[in-house]
Amino acid sequence: MENTMSVATFGAGCFWCVEAVFDQLKGVSSVKSGYSGGHIKNPAYREVCSGRTGHAEVIQITYDPNVISYAELLQVLFATHNPTTLNRQGADVGTQYRSAIFYHDEEQKRLAELAIEAGNQSGVWEDPIVTEVTAFSEFYPAEDYHTDYFELNGDQPYCRAVIRPKVDKFKVQFAELLKSN
Repeated sequence: MENTMSVATFGAGCFWCVEAVFDQLKGVSSVKSGYSGGHIKNPAYREVCSGRTGHAEVIQITYDPNVISYAELLQVLFATHNPTTLNRQGADVGTQYRSAIFYHDEEQKRLAELAIEAGNQSGVWEDPIVTEVTAFSEFYPAEDYHTDYFELNGDQPYCRAVIRPKVDKFKVQFAELLKSN
């Protein structure tokens, strides 16, 4: 087997929530929170939160496709956020919280489009999926205090109320894809 790592970049609301999920998948070697899809270089969190930079809060995943496939990553993505709400996830509202897939090659684009089509036909959601599928251009890492936020701040009210239930549901739904501890 080849020892080649691949990269995926997803936006699915607050990156603290998304990182907490994808960090637990087998085959994933790193998950970095950051910003992508905007029009300014090296944005800061405060700027992105203003909604004026065009950036989405994203995670960039480095993974081993011999262990976990891009299609499986997409399956987790669509199961762990609401892809039918435009520019919002729960109480988080703004273009920075949009559902987005920033594809790194044509195969990722094809798989993303197939996943959206299958999701729309599945009947899981009442409304159509609004996830944007855009060519990846730049990733700007978030400030250090965003890294491993849930792991380091699990007792914070936001973590207990929003992230913990999402992670718990994910662990049950995707038990076969979890890293063994």
